[in-house]
Amino acid sequence: MPLLSVVVPVYNEEKTIGAFLAAVKPALEEVTSDYEIIFALDPCPDRTEDLILEARTKDPRIKLLQFSRRFGQPAATWAGLSYSTGDAAIVIDCDLQDPPELIAEMCRLWREEGYKVVIPQRRSREGENLIKKAIAYLGYWFINKTATVEIPRNTGDFRLLDRRVVDELMKLKESHGFLRGLTAVVGFKTKLLPFDRQARLDGQGKYNRLTGSILIGFNGIVAFSGTLLRLTGIIGFSMAGLALLGALFIFLGKLFGWYDFASGLATLGILLLFLSGCQLMGLGILGAYIGRIYEETKLRPKFIVDQALGFGDNQEPQP
Repeated sequence: MPLLSVVVPVYNEEKTIGAFLAAVKPALEEVTSDYEIIFALDPCPDRTEDLILEARTKDPRIKLLQFSRRFGQPAATWAGLSYSTGDAAIVIDCDLQDPPELIAEMCRLWREEGYKVVIPQRRSREGENLIKKAIAYLGYWFINKTATVEIPRNTGDFRLLDRRVVDELMKLKESHGFLRGLTAVVGFKTKLLPFDRQARLDGQGKYNRLTGSILIGFNGIVAFSGTLLRLTGIIGFSMAGLALLGALFIFLGKLFGWYDFASGLATLGILLLFLSGCQLMGLGILGAYIGRIYEETKLRPKFIVDQALGFGDNQEPQP
């Protein structure tokens, strides 16, 4: 059994694969030569697969999972963890925003201080625009205000997970695969490791574009909290109360002749639009939760592996 399993979800990363391997292998050698690097590859049009296969011919510790179609980063990460066999697994992106130099310290905290989960926490986010930083801040703030478990702020999927933690994660049956939240669900002794995140090695990320970050964040909110449903109820009762107060005000105004109500048609129109917007927002949130229930009841696998190179016949992944 390899001591360390390194799980790397990849998609359209031909420009970063070489630099990533050049950085991560020395970092791993500082800890142990007994490791495996599992690339979890969504099918893509560039040369990412060819470069991984080329690297594998030189080092059999490099392994490849390729899926039957694009399942997305959370599913790719989950697949890599399910195929991992190490005493600990490290999830890391290959764009070098997650510095491999932290691996030695992460392993020290795991082996010497007994932490079963080590999560690097970003002190700064170089290379990200103000909008993305604001969305990240608001997303973590809202999730931690509403979720049933605490998800550390300014963290990503970059983390070390003890084998016990990985095994417990694989028992969970949620289809969304939101690793940051699910790690908090299973618990265990956790350490946050502050670091300064660098800009991406090659321009724009292929997985976590702005819209992807918003979708992942919303997914986390829906998956770990029913607060949005309760919030829509509060808004509905509040709007109904305001409507009753407005009706009382109009009645008194007409009774005492305070002003010409014909002039209030524009205000009435704006009010109707606002109430309609609130109703549609509530329906949208309700639909998101119903959609989540629908997805969970189908029990579809999180991923389908087309080919798995470098794994033994006894491997039993848990999609």
